[in-house]
Amino acid sequence: METKQSDYSVYRDLIAQLMSDQEQLPSLPTLTWKIRRALAAPEVSISQLVELIGQDPALSALLMKYASSALLRSRMAPKTLQDVLRVLGLQQVDRVVMVHSVKSLFTLHSAEHKQLFMEAWHRLTLKASVCAFLARMVGRIPADHAVLACLLSEVGSLAVLSAFKSKELVPTQTRYYKLCRAYSKSLGVMLLKKWAVDDAYVQIIRDVGNWTLQRQRQIELIDLVNLGLYHTVKDTDPAADLPRLSELAGFGKLTPPDDEMDEDGCLLLVSQHWDEIHSIAAALR
Repeated sequence: METKQSDYSVYRDLIAQLMSDQEQLPSLPTLTWKIRRALAAPEVSISQLVELIGQDPALSALLMKYASSALLRSRMAPKTLQDVLRVLGLQQVDRVVMVHSVKSLFTLHSAEHKQLFMEAWHRLTLKASVCAFLARMVGRIPADHAVLACLLSEVGSLAVLSAFKSKELVPTQTRYYKLCRAYSKSLGVMLLKKWAVDDAYVQIIRDVGNWTLQRQRQIELIDLVNLGLYHTVKDTDPAADLPRLSELAGFGKLTPPDDEMDEDGCLLLVSQHWDEIHSIAAALR
């Protein structure tokens, strides 16, 4: 039960303090920087990368799970980190490293804090998995690129939780969502700039949820992110106030049979493959 002092203005003030002192925002781990620099170095060897990645057992486990996931449909599951690097390729490994870093960055101060975080993370990974599945089925955009773009598009929602370090000030779920709507984009942009992430991902944060945005005739990353968001919201909150799917710019770029809809107004391509989508999500958790 929230105290009288724990009204919306208190939460708002805490987030304002967070935004004015960016040192409070989480930084990428030193090991992440080392791995990403090594991946970008033309002379790096597989053995050097394996040694670096092996310093983080959780990252190693995630890479193994991801390389064996339904997203890739590998003929033979990789058994070693060397196998993983060969299956995924360096660019894809770099993106999975970022996915792992995003999840591990935020300090959870209480059981209530952790519950809000895990609920948000499950929602984000589901959205990223819808996006990745569509990327694989539609083509043009690598699925792992879609995964990372989706997760980074709402990293500000996770950053909102960084403002609440006291158990007594953990917001209710309703209040947390209200705070996310107000502040997640601004915090997300700040975080990605602090992490020196490609500007294309920063632009995704700014554009996510803009259902009618259209820059080019062919499907692009923001279209997949918005389609992933749309279907995740419909799945988790059927009563949500959303436009018709046919009004989305991304939907207009789909070609038959990918644009077929079910009776609930969702893509048949998604509604018929939720088991596979959930399997992809499980590999990201």
